[in-house]
Amino acid sequence: MLSILSSDSGKFCDGVSRRNFLRIGGLGLGGMALPDLLRAESGGSSSPASKGHKAVIMIFLPGGPSHQDMWDIKTDAPSEVRGEFRAIKTNVPGIQIGELFPKIAGMADKFTFVRSMVGAFGGHDAIQCLTGRTPRKAPSGGWPSMGAVLSKMEGSVNATCPPFVGLSPKCGHDEWGNPGPAGFLGPAHSPFTPYRGGGKEDVVLQGVTLDRLSDRKTLLASFDKFRRDVDNSGMMKGMDSFHEQAFGVLTSSQLAAALDISKEDPKTIERYGKGTEKLTADGCWKRLDQFLMARRLVEAGARCVTLGFSRWDWHSGNFNRARTDFPLLDQGVSTLVQDLHDRGLDKDVSVVVWGEFGRTPKINKNAGRDHWPRVSCALLAGGGMNHGQVIGATDRLGGEAVERPVHFQEVFSTLYHNVGIDARRTTVEDLGGRPRYLVDDLYPPMPELIS
Repeated sequence: MLSILSSDSGKFCDGVSRRNFLRIGGLGLGGMALPDLLRAESGGSSSPASKGHKAVIMIFLPGGPSHQDMWDIKTDAPSEVRGEFRAIKTNVPGIQIGELFPKIAGMADKFTFVRSMVGAFGGHDAIQCLTGRTPRKAPSGGWPSMGAVLSKMEGSVNATCPPFVGLSPKCGHDEWGNPGPAGFLGPAHSPFTPYRGGGKEDVVLQGVTLDRLSDRKTLLASFDKFRRDVDNSGMMKGMDSFHEQAFGVLTSSQLAAALDISKEDPKTIERYGKGTEKLTADGCWKRLDQFLMARRLVEAGARCVTLGFSRWDWHSGNFNRARTDFPLLDQGVSTLVQDLHDRGLDKDVSVVVWGEFGRTPKINKNAGRDHWPRVSCALLAGGGMNHGQVIGATDRLGGEAVERPVHFQEVFSTLYHNVGIDARRTTVEDLGGRPRYLVDDLYPPMPELIS
């Protein structure tokens, strides 16, 4: 918990004591003090990575979206499989997708549609979409997510923005709101999570919480006053570099500005849309501004941003729910990807959209589709990859991958490649000091995307 604002008497004019200033808490980073996390992260060196800033935005669709109604419409399947949606043409000849994604269809040359994802372990959990691994037979501490690995290996781009940020809220079924575990890499590499409790609710600075970030003027005035009070006290001279970095994260306008979308051009905000903060049952929310926030965070210095969108476990009412959620997803994802291109970030920022598994080919009696781990789908964009293509194919009913099956770890290998890491040749040490490869040797980067 962040304890910058204090009622104790102390050296600062707002009553903040030295003890409370230095007791900077978890900030959503696993509960350790932020200066301690920065020390642990440094591994003996506080130098940032020398590479250019590459980043990954991971969009998780909790519950398992129905691939047959999105990117893999089965026009010649019987009605009990085909469903209610027709296929529409895209701006890439020969590629068709579901009719409720007209914006993505109009810019399909900027996307890759993977129709043959395999290897899902079948649990209602974001873990495989965050780590590439199943939780089965995991090493002590668990597998680290991509964000944690990038935090460990690449470090911070700058001292004022965490390298790993998770925007998902705390969900009723919290495996769906998992922002990405640090696993055996330890809490120093956990994500900054402003919306999961212990983050947004606990970050208070001069009386301003992250809930009030829309009030830009008040926020900056509070940051400026806090910095002025500390500088005038002479305390900064007595702080080591890690406390100074922690202070920089908390008071820099970069992190605050990234989370405050009000400074954007109103036309940009309008293009993204707002959506809703209301949680969908035990799943996630349908916030469209989090797509904009993700772009702003990578510009501020984040190497990995994860977010969750809605709840896709549609055992009933599949088509009615799709008519609400598909257009929202279409708007959020298409706007994000176009924005990345417009800002010259499409070569540096990779985007992946997927869920934990697919849905049954046959529609059940409640107009829903049930769990189907045998095959699912993914949508990829950015990262300097070769887009405007479909990878893989399923059978006539959409139940089995019959052409170019793609494993989760292949996608991870590709995403790591995009940020300059050879995942099959790179290791990180687990809690026992054993080197662990980022992906298994079986899974190279996808040649269709990087050749």
